[in-house]
Amino acid sequence: MANPAPAETLPSGLRPGEPATSLIDDTPVTGFHRRLTAFCSGGPFLDGFALGVVGLALPQIARQWQLSGLWQGALAAAALLGILVGGLVFGYVTDLVGRKVMYSLNIAAIAVCAAAQFFVTGPEQLLVLRVLLGVTIGADYPIASSLLAEFAPRRSRPRLIGLQTIMWSAGNATAYLVGDALLRLGPDAWRWILVSPAVPALALAFLRAGTPESPRWLLSKGRTDEALRVMRKVYGPGARLDGIESRPAATKFRQVFQGVYLRRTLFVAVFWTCSVTPVYALYSFAPTLLDALGIDTVGGTETENLGSVAIGLLLLAGTVVATLVAGRVRRRTLLILPFAVASASLLALGLVPETSVGAVVVLLGVYALFIGGPTILQWIYPNEIYPTEIRATAFGVGVATSRVGAVLGTFVVPLLLAGVGVSATMLVVGAISAVGAVVSALLAPETHGHTLDEAARDG
Repeated sequence: MANPAPAETLPSGLRPGEPATSLIDDTPVTGFHRRLTAFCSGGPFLDGFALGVVGLALPQIARQWQLSGLWQGALAAAALLGILVGGLVFGYVTDLVGRKVMYSLNIAAIAVCAAAQFFVTGPEQLLVLRVLLGVTIGADYPIASSLLAEFAPRRSRPRLIGLQTIMWSAGNATAYLVGDALLRLGPDAWRWILVSPAVPALALAFLRAGTPESPRWLLSKGRTDEALRVMRKVYGPGARLDGIESRPAATKFRQVFQGVYLRRTLFVAVFWTCSVTPVYALYSFAPTLLDALGIDTVGGTETENLGSVAIGLLLLAGTVVATLVAGRVRRRTLLILPFAVASASLLALGLVPETSVGAVVVLLGVYALFIGGPTILQWIYPNEIYPTEIRATAFGVGVATSRVGAVLGTFVVPLLLAGVGVSATMLVVGAISAVGAVVSALLAPETHGHTLDEAARDG
């Protein structure tokens, strides 16, 4: 007897007619997922890029326009304010009108706002454009992350979403490399520096064209036929909608603050803000903090800038390690234990500020490596613990609250250093971090191994 022909399989690995708990959740990672992850990463990359270049451009702008310290601070903070507004407003809009429309239009808006900075003639115009640029960047966070989360398989979801945080660091590093090269163009180099994010934004707008709508979002709006067409386009002609939540539901902003979702929103807001505040402080004031902690010279060689680079690399390494293990470790384990260790490191620096250079380096290194877990979960948790109809809305609320932490880290830290010294400053940021660890222990849900619908279910 001839051996039977091997059974045909779908791209998901399932056989035709075989019941599936959820094709989206159980399929292996494909080229489609990899492309979508890369294109969604553009938002955080542009965030790190755009925030990084303004620091290099401001000294030239200040000299050319004779800007006061107040104006310089306003221009530096403008994009952060815009990100707050963009996340809060356009997360909700994305849940109303869909991921696909916003995904394509928003990245083009980033390119336009960045390019327009080249033509400004005064600080007022630049301030407006920096705010608008921040709005477009802030909008892309909930748009792209919700689209990625709704296509990502459950086992790979934390790794694919966690990669977004790595791209912020990559964008920030790229900004310094590009800005340093462009500074050689002369007194108007700042115009080319500020316009430089338009280049990757334009490329990304082209690459994102043709990305399909989220089937989960289509089902949440009762558009079953369209959802099935998308599934078959992405996963093959035998794809079905089995196992995907298909209950149509209205998008209501207030739902983020009602019932079980109020508890989850409180958790996201507090843990995100408390984890991001010390990170922004270190990114923004690493040389000042290192100098205050006694790491200014070693053997007569200036090391502040080297120390800043080292901190940045360790923060990046922490997110890389956390991303690699995220699919294998329970969410609460990846969040609470590293958060506690990172907080203890900061508090130790405040309690023993006169310790040896070696001890300072070790404590800062421990903090930078361990905060990687909470950092990637800033993106993972908000996408997992809310249903499709308010997923982008909730993520936008998280983005908005996290910008409060960014402002604290950027502008309050230098005031603390000048007013109360480095010991008290480290105790303050350590205490903020510790609050996040405690709230995480009390409120963080466990979503490891769950489908997206299971993780978002409201009890």
